[in-house]
Amino acid sequence: MLEAALAILNANVITLNSKQPRAEAIAIQNGKIIAVGSNKEISNYIGNKTKVIDAKNKTVVPGFVDCHVHMTGFGQSLQNLDLRDAGSVKEMQRRLQEYAEKNPKKSWILGGRWDQERFAEKRYPNRWDLDAAVAEKPVFLVRVCGHIGVANSKAVQLAGITKKTTVEGGEVDLDDVSGEPNGILREKTLELVWKVVPKPSQKELEEACVIACKRAVESGLTGVHWILDSTDEMRAIQKLYSEGKLPLRVYLGIPVELLDELVDLGLLTGFGNDIVKIGFVKILADGSLGGRTAALKKPYSDKRETSGMMLYTQKKLNELALKAHKAGLQLAIHAIGDYAIEAVLKAFEKALSEHPRENHRHRIEHCSVLNPRLIQLMKRLDLIASVQPHFIVSDFWIVDRLGEARARWAYPLKTLMKGEVIVISGSDCPVEPINPLLGIWAAVARKSFVMESLTVEEALRTYTLNAAYASFDEDKRGTIEAGKFADITILQDNPLKVQKDFIKAIKIEMTIVDGKVVYSSKHFFREL
Repeated sequence: MLEAALAILNANVITLNSKQPRAEAIAIQNGKIIAVGSNKEISNYIGNKTKVIDAKNKTVVPGFVDCHVHMTGFGQSLQNLDLRDAGSVKEMQRRLQEYAEKNPKKSWILGGRWDQERFAEKRYPNRWDLDAAVAEKPVFLVRVCGHIGVANSKAVQLAGITKKTTVEGGEVDLDDVSGEPNGILREKTLELVWKVVPKPSQKELEEACVIACKRAVESGLTGVHWILDSTDEMRAIQKLYSEGKLPLRVYLGIPVELLDELVDLGLLTGFGNDIVKIGFVKILADGSLGGRTAALKKPYSDKRETSGMMLYTQKKLNELALKAHKAGLQLAIHAIGDYAIEAVLKAFEKALSEHPRENHRHRIEHCSVLNPRLIQLMKRLDLIASVQPHFIVSDFWIVDRLGEARARWAYPLKTLMKGEVIVISGSDCPVEPINPLLGIWAAVARKSFVMESLTVEEALRTYTLNAAYASFDEDKRGTIEAGKFADITILQDNPLKVQKDFIKAIKIEMTIVDGKVVYSSKHFFREL
């Protein structure tokens, strides 16, 4: 009998394998699971060289995968000004000023994650608010959704933004009195500022990636669907992989704007294996609900003068979808509002009609505001719903924003599953915390529209087996069974047994990727 390199004993193993739902021990060799069973059965695989881990009756699950995360942005956000919990514009100003004083060498002040809905003033901050705190150097702070930003006067000037500036797929807000830009930028106008922000060095990019990966495995993640922001970021990932510094599996999401450049630079040629591989092409169809830029069929209930905005015409969206689809690529299209989702479905339907293709596994990212007809069409087109369950918690204003009738169909996870749509989950970090247990808790313990709550096992599947399906890896990972990669997460408590609201407090004891321990809590790790 083959001797295991690693064995886990005394565990409560939730395999998510219907043929063997529960076990208490696992044997691992050469990065793969070679046996799952009882302590007695697995003891037969233990030899002199076997490393044995006593799980102490902790719960073992297939390794979590975050299916939508901006890893480099996450790493950078940990080094920038974080305003997620700011409760007012005044507090934002105070913290901005303090941050600038503590970081005098920074040529730009970057950061954000602010949310005007949490501000006492209940308004967007503007450039004059930022000028009052920091005027001598450029400041650019992006809203928590990533779709709206506010720049101070210095940044506005450097970006060349005036009252006459127009950008297709974006808006420059103007002051009601002076008619001048007030510093608030929406959607693609953010790119005007990013173009003049000094690019991080390759070393800085690599550091951001390393920090993000460390936090990811500490959160129990064994894999991420990593959305790229630049070609330099792709180089950083390749370098870290070649140096053995990637502790988890990476499935790359490539923005459609970068696709041609990556091909021309040869960065996609011959690149792809079981640790890092090219995944999907990402397209942004609309904005966010928080910023009221998600495209709705009817006006926002709390701002009747707008219905949001599409970032592409239907014709252009059709062209982009067809081009990627015909090239044999997987598509992941960001669509939040029901108008945008309908436009995306039309684009997918047209592409599949003109160029039929089985097993495409195209995705809609977020797909937040749905209805039964849209869900039925998603199933007919065999699309994957890539959702972010923690939005349910963060979007506490959803009924005000959409009205009761539409809010009922915001994040309808249960109905999607009943409609046999494959649902996968992610964080959209740094928009939301990267911790997958927060997502599972949000999906299971929702307080509004509880008919859309998932069971714990359903929520677990969206981060494991379903996630593996979305990256064409369901035969390699997603469950704990012999022959699959040894990607495993060990939890402090059993999410199937604790009270729903305790799920979010469950700690990660250990993360194993490819049969190697990449994270262990200090008090837990002990070999027999």
